[in-house]
Amino acid sequence: MKKIVLSIWLLSIGWTAFAIGDPKSDPKDRPWLDTSLSVKERASLLVAEMTLEEKVSQMVNSATGIERLGVPEYDWWNECLHGVARNGKATVFPQAIGLAATFDENLIHQVADAIGKEARAKYNMAQVIGNRSKYSGLTFWTPNVNIFRDPRWGRGQETYGEDPFLTGRIGVNFVKGLQGNNPNYLQAAACAKHFAVHSGPEALRHEFNAVVSKQDLYETYLPAFKALVTEAHVESVMGAYNRVLDDPACGSEFLLKEILRDSWQFDGHIVSDCGALEDFYKYHKVTDSPAKAAAMALKAGLNLNCGNVYLHLVDAVKQGLVTEEMIDERLSKLYATRFKLGMFDEQHQNPYNSIDVSVVESEAHQELAYQSALKSMVLLKNKNNVLPLSPNIRNLYVVGPNASNSEVLMGNYYGLSSNTVTILDGIVANTSAGTTINYRQGILLDRPNVNPIDWTTGGVKASDACIAVLGISPLMEGEEGAAIASAAKGDRPDLSLPENQIEFLKKLRQNDETKPLIVILTGGSPIIAPEVFELADAVLFAWYPGQAGGKAVGDLIFGKASPSGKLPITFPKSMDQLPAYEDYNMKGRTYRYMEETPQFPFGYGLTYSKFEIGKLNFSKDKIKKEETLKVTAMVTNTGGKDAENVLQLYLSGYNVQFEAPHYSLKGFQRVTLKAGESKEVTFIVTPEAREIFDTEGVATQPKGKMTVTVSDAAPLLEAGRMNEISVQQKSITIR
Repeated sequence: MKKIVLSIWLLSIGWTAFAIGDPKSDPKDRPWLDTSLSVKERASLLVAEMTLEEKVSQMVNSATGIERLGVPEYDWWNECLHGVARNGKATVFPQAIGLAATFDENLIHQVADAIGKEARAKYNMAQVIGNRSKYSGLTFWTPNVNIFRDPRWGRGQETYGEDPFLTGRIGVNFVKGLQGNNPNYLQAAACAKHFAVHSGPEALRHEFNAVVSKQDLYETYLPAFKALVTEAHVESVMGAYNRVLDDPACGSEFLLKEILRDSWQFDGHIVSDCGALEDFYKYHKVTDSPAKAAAMALKAGLNLNCGNVYLHLVDAVKQGLVTEEMIDERLSKLYATRFKLGMFDEQHQNPYNSIDVSVVESEAHQELAYQSALKSMVLLKNKNNVLPLSPNIRNLYVVGPNASNSEVLMGNYYGLSSNTVTILDGIVANTSAGTTINYRQGILLDRPNVNPIDWTTGGVKASDACIAVLGISPLMEGEEGAAIASAAKGDRPDLSLPENQIEFLKKLRQNDETKPLIVILTGGSPIIAPEVFELADAVLFAWYPGQAGGKAVGDLIFGKASPSGKLPITFPKSMDQLPAYEDYNMKGRTYRYMEETPQFPFGYGLTYSKFEIGKLNFSKDKIKKEETLKVTAMVTNTGGKDAENVLQLYLSGYNVQFEAPHYSLKGFQRVTLKAGESKEVTFIVTPEAREIFDTEGVATQPKGKMTVTVSDAAPLLEAGRMNEISVQQKSITIR
């Protein structure tokens, strides 16, 4: 009986049974088990006991076990973009682009901490049942902090938008929340990906060479990665598929050594994107064999290969391409991560081992998913304050292909929830028992109906309001092979709403031009649909809002809360406003360099009230280059409803001789005000925040005048629409 109990206990503490259950597990025989040593010392001691073949077997994502050393098999590949993904039950939060739309650093930290707790709970249980398969570990390849420089990129939904500053702030808080704050152990290991200069086209990602100026590299593509490394201490960085300035990103000494290791002092491990090393010789043609590809990546600093090319490192050593000492150095960093995760320690030593499965989809996490969805949704139009609707509306008509479609809640890289609420569910839940509700899908998502008989559009005449749930889905945008309805391997060459949806909306409006027509749009990227914004009385952009998305939509439509989300990416008016997709030059791109007026600017989003920003006050009107500027302003809710808004601080008017951003976001704050209430807000603008990069990629803080703008959107609207936002500007002189 004692043996059975002991066996159950050993199983419950996971793979440490290998180390502790073996009589040879005495620290004298296995000194790497001595927790008084540093993780670097412990990792080096363990690696030193391995043969060359064993070492190499540990440097691919599906690492084999080494029973004689008490090392179990481990698969490094795990995902948690907006919840623990691809591993069964988990709380599903809004897709990453929706999380960015909250502009809420504290909320993101809470979300990531919840994800980290669920990851630990699932890992702990996986150890109990002996599950060491892919997606069951603790090393998560999240977050994606690439810049969503072009709205056609199908994976843009995975990012935090087009702005380097916003991406950095959201990313830093996600990493901190996921990894936890224990001084000795990581709750889970985060990964900044895809390093660097990576944002499509998806169809060319295995062969593309991203040619980028030094200015754009340091000003746009690198800042978020730098913030995650230097401020959040992210445990891992993933290299991209494409080449950057001629070298494959996963074999670039410029990226991995000069910038990441030497300049930023990154001390974690570097992993390749999956299959990226094969691209070296199959598509990039920079090597002619797997052994040479492995050697190139190892020399550049890559520690872990997602794939199998690193298995050829044994041959690379024999051929004299690399040394075993270099393999030891690279592998030791991988084991340092495993030691930080507590994988070799007794259960009681690591506090994260006490997290149990009760946290998975707990009430607290479900509420957090709801709050995240609520704060992510962006109200783009609300003509004559048609929203919110009354819960006591007599007759409501709900139509559209995405109303009861749970697929549009998920985005990509998702987990599975047992508590999903569709948009139709959320609408129905908010109406009174006496309300008549009729629902018809009406049309297919992206093509004309096969059956031409229309029993739908005429129904709007009998209603007091019509809600049309339209947009796109993850089937139409996403990663290379995931978006099965995309003809461009996941990308969206045309950002328009499918024509059949436009025609459907026209018929709805033609059948009754007097009834309120409310459109809910789902998607992970901008939708160009001027007809929608002309025909609809109100438009709410819901993103891919996660398991509680329907509840959030319903509560916003019926006024239980006021919309407060902001666009983390510009919505252009037409495809003509976009530069060539393959061009990585930032000229003409995003709100920072766009020359034309967009449909909706970065940072845009209405509320059910009106916020007025008072004049700006500076701590000093003239400051020295090394001084910090404090900006204050009084903000008042002048509308009739309690509401929450996001105030944004931009710098512009840089006094330089080279092309500089038209506007640069440097601060944002959520402000909650009751109707008629005022509050003073304060922004701190540091000397570093005032820096921009010149043509050589050198940071410089220009002297002379600079304009400070505080507004509730990037001020890029046409003159006739400027009353949609509140804007205050003032110049500061830098000596």
